Amino acid sequence: MASLFGIGLLLLSSLAWSSSILVMGDSLSAAYGIPVKQGWVTLLEERLAQTHPDYSLVNASISGETTHGGLTRLPAALDQYKPTLVVLELGANDGLQGAPLKVIENNLNQLVNQVQATGASVLLMEMRIPPNYGPRYSDGFTALFSRVAAQHDIPLVPFFMASVALQPELMQADGLHPKAAAQPALLDQVWPVLEGLLQAPSSAE
Repeated sequence: MASLFGIGLLLLSSLAWSSSILVMGDSLSAAYGIPVKQGWVTLLEERLAQTHPDYSLVNASISGETTHGGLTRLPAALDQYKPTLVVLELGANDGLQGAPLKVIENNLNQLVNQVQATGASVLLMEMRIPPNYGPRYSDGFTALFSRVAAQHDIPLVPFFMASVALQPELMQADGLHPKAAAQPALLDQVWPVLEGLLQAPSSAE
């Protein structure tokens, strides 16, 4: 009897989450330089608990990640977590390294293809790089995210650091990573687009 009860608990546990979100990003989503609990992804998890409790969240972001690195890690993450929605926040490090724009765009297209092949939805985050890379490269870099989103008919979050990137008091000393005080603004930039992809909360209660 006890074993049957235990099996029942396991089944209930597996059904507790009907949907899951996987965030595949770089240092901007890995809370670089600040406590993880203060990062925008953790703030997102807290908001989901209040507004969409049927959703779980996995943050697979690591500092220094590139689109190529994402391509090598994504298949295993998709298989392990079986997300219903994947947030792709990659490309900034490629741009900072001066990677060819065609390579970055091709990698992003492959990332989206990998996710969509599982039936999951994709939310793409637009990235930008400092203007000192020259307008031809920096403008071309920004534009490729819109092309990828349009090609796959997926939503695009406009540069989510737009409200903080030019405010030194909200940026760390390196000028690239937001402080803890900036994280709520990052979430507020992402949330309107992301929420549109979420199913309505369960009404079973």
